[in-house]
Amino acid sequence: MNKLIKKADILIEALPYIRNFAGKTIVIKYGGSAMIDEELKEGFAEDVVLLKYVGLNPIIVHGGGPQINKMLDTLGIDAKFIHGIRVTDEPTMQVVEMVLGGLINKEIVALLNQHGGKAVGLTGKDGRLLTTKSFNPKSLHHRYSGSTEILQAENYGLVGEVSHVNSELLLTLQNANFIPVIAPIGVDAKGATHNINADLVAGSLAAAIQAEKLLMLSDVKGIRNASNHHVSTLSRKDMEGMVKKKVISEGMLPKVHACLSALQGGVKKAHIIDGRVPHAVLLEIFTDKGIGTEIVA
Repeated sequence: MNKLIKKADILIEALPYIRNFAGKTIVIKYGGSAMIDEELKEGFAEDVVLLKYVGLNPIIVHGGGPQINKMLDTLGIDAKFIHGIRVTDEPTMQVVEMVLGGLINKEIVALLNQHGGKAVGLTGKDGRLLTTKSFNPKSLHHRYSGSTEILQAENYGLVGEVSHVNSELLLTLQNANFIPVIAPIGVDAKGATHNINADLVAGSLAAAIQAEKLLMLSDVKGIRNASNHHVSTLSRKDMEGMVKKKVISEGMLPKVHACLSALQGGVKKAHIIDGRVPHAVLLEIFTDKGIGTEIVA
């Protein structure tokens, strides 16, 4: 009986969050171990479908770095990164589009549908969902740091950043009760295909559609301060200060930038959570303490 009562307590704890977030959009950046471990994949799909059934509108933006690296290695193509961003030449772009837009995207869609969802897979090319421009490293590394030491031009190749999001397409899908699953590939005004960092896509999309929350799944518990202690809550100003002081490492910069740009665009809260924790999405959204770091405007 005590176990049953505990289950009821969990539902009661979740009730105010379900009530407050009903009808609201939650953008989830799906990546890291949660995309590789089979049990975590199943748990993530269950979480997302449950969000939809209790009245929230989840939108999934997925990465796929390890899978891309594996395919590149199989084909004998070197993987190269600058400040956490994948350098993308033409052969790499072909692999990125094949792995992200084909293999991974459809696998996620199938898994959500298998668990009772109504998911549809998209890349930024579909309906001109994501219009891009060439990636400018200043937009990622210097907006908050004020630094001039790495302003030199870097050749990122066919890497883009989001210049426009077709929010109307997403709203149309939501109104039809679909769960959009988006691969971070866009197209510029001239029709050139661009590889986009999935974290940055999630941040831009959350701002464009005025999401209630942005959740970033990662392989770390959240943000750590200068003393290497986990921080459960940060203001946007605090996080900008941590970037300036270089407390946040290069690999985390795209996630931090995505959170900051989402908050500046009107999103109320951004969260960086550990996707290695089973049902991390539900634990962060529907419990009082959460499990990661929340950043508030």
